[in-house]
Amino acid sequence: MTLSLTLACLWAVAANIAAMIPSSDNHWTRAYLLIAAGIPLVGYVTYENGPWIGLATLVAGMSLLRWPVYYLASWGRRVLWRTE
Repeated sequence: MTLSLTLACLWAVAANIAAMIPSSDNHWTRAYLLIAAGIPLVGYVTYENGPWIGLATLVAGMSLLRWPVYYLASWGRRVLWRTE
């Protein structure tokens, strides 16, 4: 297993541990930190292992951080289909 995939697995473990710890802000601060660390990590995985493994890593990260993805899609729909 390559270094990038090992780091991606450690990121997933860290995301799961962060989700288990109680939070007063509904885990949004931790989500922002995980996103900031995860975006370059997905690029590194894609660089070392190819686009299909990079895409699988992206999907895995999106499944762990599903609420930020949901709110981003909701915001995108509002902006795209705005009626004025």
